[in-house]
Amino acid sequence: MKEKVVLAYSGGLDTSVILKWLIDKGYDVVAYIADVGQEDDFEAAKKKALELGAANVYIDDLKKEFVTDFIFPAIKANAVYEGKYLLGTSLARPIIAKGQVEVARKEKTHIVAHGATGKGNDQVRFEMTYYVLMPEVKIISPWKDEEFLQSFQGRTDMINFAQKKGIPIPVTADKPYSSDDNLMHISYEAGVLEDPKFKPDKDMFLKTRDPMDAQDQAEDFMIEFKHGIPVKVENLSDGTVEKEPLGLFQYLNKLAGNHGIGRVDMVENRFVGMKSRGVYETPGGTILLQAHLDIEGLTMDREVKLLRDSLIPKFAQLIYFGFWYSPEMEVLTALMEKAQEHVSGKVYLTLYKGNIIIQGRESEESLYDEKIASMDIHGGYDQKDATGFIKLNALRLKANAKRKK
Repeated sequence: MKEKVVLAYSGGLDTSVILKWLIDKGYDVVAYIADVGQEDDFEAAKKKALELGAANVYIDDLKKEFVTDFIFPAIKANAVYEGKYLLGTSLARPIIAKGQVEVARKEKTHIVAHGATGKGNDQVRFEMTYYVLMPEVKIISPWKDEEFLQSFQGRTDMINFAQKKGIPIPVTADKPYSSDDNLMHISYEAGVLEDPKFKPDKDMFLKTRDPMDAQDQAEDFMIEFKHGIPVKVENLSDGTVEKEPLGLFQYLNKLAGNHGIGRVDMVENRFVGMKSRGVYETPGGTILLQAHLDIEGLTMDREVKLLRDSLIPKFAQLIYFGFWYSPEMEVLTALMEKAQEHVSGKVYLTLYKGNIIIQGRESEESLYDEKIASMDIHGGYDQKDATGFIKLNALRLKANAKRKK
């Protein structure tokens, strides 16, 4: 009997070629298509996989779980990698790998495959998840297979192979950069974008309008959070209200995209050690992050915030490196949850031509006391107390100054 392998399949260039390559090597290939919100024709991808010889095809709708169990926890932790990247692809890989393992068990096999290259981060994100959720797993990673590497130096060879085999592909030699689309973002890399000074063409961007071409009318809206999770979006300009997690996030993507919000162009440090250039569109996530940061200012204790903020880089790095399922991630997640106990309230924003303008905020969990903070009244705060406070804090500074004389 042939061995059965479950392949993470998108219908794009790499996985279409890999599917055919695995079949030619004698495997029964089950194609696993994870719907994480990408703008793809899943039925067409299924049809193509079957025509190429796949034994079976699964289309798994993971959109709601992706939002509630991956995107929202990342926003709750303000997870941003190297100050810019909101981790769209990094968050999608563990949920895809999780679904793939579940299908492998259903198909009674322990063999899985993916199309991530040996130079990137995705190979780690996929394989770390496989090993945690199926310790007995056998992984086929063609881009680390000597026979495969001899046949394919890169995407140009794959395009030529696909054309020779009659495999329809969305990527051509005229448009060689690759992209990865999901609910959280769309990323662009490789090809012409490997030149870090290359300016992307205007028509490359798919989720956001160019801010200069965005609508001239600003829009006002409100986002409500409960324990750090967005629970309601209300457009104050037209009355639209969204409360259900998936619908809420999809609406924010549309809203932000119309106003040209969420573009990032950066050179980042990959886990494997090299630098790479990535261009990202993260419309809804960008709005949520800014609103969440704002409501925290009103509701979070100063020292709790300082401690939590010191751990954000590590939390983001764990996601980026592929350690979503790890003991250290469990510990950090527990801390992030505790820190969000009182992060509830409403943030009022205006969107206009690429800008997110915070207009105000309110919360029943607020730590802000207008009477104490006011410059117009004493409000129960004895300003004379500040004299001793300053003197005590100056003691070490004075001692250090005397030593330097």
